Amino acid sequence: MSEPVRLSKRMSELGISSRREADEWIEKGWVKVDGKVVSQLGSKVLPHQKITIEKQASQEQSRRVTILINKPMGYVSGQAEDGYKPAVALISEDTHWKDDPSKEKFRPSQLRSLVPAGRLDIDSVGLLVLTQDGRIAKHLIGENSPTDKEYLVRVKYTRPGRLPDSELNMLRHGLKLDGKALLPAKVEWQNDDQLRFVLREGKKRQIRRMCEAVGLRVIGLKRIRIGNVRLGDLPTGQWRYLRPEEKF
Repeated sequence: MSEPVRLSKRMSELGISSRREADEWIEKGWVKVDGKVVSQLGSKVLPHQKITIEKQASQEQSRRVTILINKPMGYVSGQAEDGYKPAVALISEDTHWKDDPSKEKFRPSQLRSLVPAGRLDIDSVGLLVLTQDGRIAKHLIGENSPTDKEYLVRVKYTRPGRLPDSELNMLRHGLKLDGKALLPAKVEWQNDDQLRFVLREGKKRQIRRMCEAVGLRVIGLKRIRIGNVRLGDLPTGQWRYLRPEEKF
C-alpha cells in the first residue's frame, strides 16, 4: 500500500502550490480532500485522494507576480550582505522597463515575499528571476529542476597557446566540484574570447570554478536565458513582468 504523505508536500508535488502556500491555505480552510475541508497543519493524505482548493486560494495565487530583472554588477541576488544591495532594491516604478508588454501595474505590495528563484553572483550580470509564486521558485531551483540556463562568458586563457580541445571537452563533461561530478553541459566558442555555456545545475560560482580548472580566467559573465524565457532587450538595471503566456 502507498504510504500517506503530508498534505502540503502532496500539493507541492502536484504543482498546486508551494509547501508554504499550502500550509497558509490549509490554516485558512481553503483546501479540501475528497470534498472535505482540511484545516489541520500536518494532515496526511494518500496519493489517490483528490485535492481541491477554494477560489480564494486561486485568486490569491493569480495576484502573485514574477519579475525579470537585468541585474547589473555589484548587486547580490538575495539578502543584503557586506554593504552590497540586493537586486530587489532595483525594483520600483521608475526602473520598470517602458517597453514592458505586460498590462500589470506596479504596486509596492508586489515587493512583499518577492524572492530570487536562483542566484547570480555579485560580479555577474543578466537575467535574474524574482517571484512571489512558490511553484515557479520550486520549478527553477528544485533539486531535480529540468530548466536549463544559458550564459555568455568572456574568458582569458592563462596558459601558453590556446585552450586545447581536450580541455574544452572537460568543460562539457568530466569535471568535479566539491568532490561531486558535474552534469553534462553544452560549451562552445562564440568568438575568440567568449564561450557559451548551457547548464542544468547552478552550484555556487560554478562557471568560474569550471573555467579555473582548465586554465581560463573569467572576465565577464552574463546570463541570457532561463528555460524558454530570454533576457532580450531588457536594459541593465531595469525590470519587467513575466507575462502569463511565458513559460520557463
